[in-house]
Amino acid sequence: MGFLDQRFENSNIVVTSLENLLNWARLSSLFQMQFGLACCAIEMMAASASHFDIMRFGVIPRATPRQTDVMIVAGTVTLKMASRIKRLYDQMPEPRYVISMGSCSNCGGPYWEHGYHVLKGVDRVIPVDVYVPGCPPRPEALLEGIMKLQEKVRKETLVKKKA
Repeated sequence: MGFLDQRFENSNIVVTSLENLLNWARLSSLFQMQFGLACCAIEMMAASASHFDIMRFGVIPRATPRQTDVMIVAGTVTLKMASRIKRLYDQMPEPRYVISMGSCSNCGGPYWEHGYHVLKGVDRVIPVDVYVPGCPPRPEALLEGIMKLQEKVRKETLVKKKA
């Protein structure tokens, strides 16, 4: 079911649940914190440029982690940088999401085998919601990752189910 569950004829009344309304509002305004660490950051910036225009999906860059909903980690994550990523993730308000962009942030990339200083995936430090593969991934891949995240947000529930 979508946002418009039922519409009455000849009136401006829309009936939906509060949960659907809140999920629609959240998926339509994902404020991002860009965490570009290497060459994937160039592709992330290209996705924000006029040719791809990531803002048409409601993804607006913000300056502080306390105003963001989604962190996009793009590039090689070193062990020294891992503690900074964790600290910034902890400063983000709930609900918060993480997109891991590129082979280096997904699994260490080409550096994991020979570099003692490279984290073998950002998911060892923070939970990742969407993985965007590639080295570096094209801006279209990042846009698809954002659409996957929007689908995840659309299906979330406000009340935790008892196990």
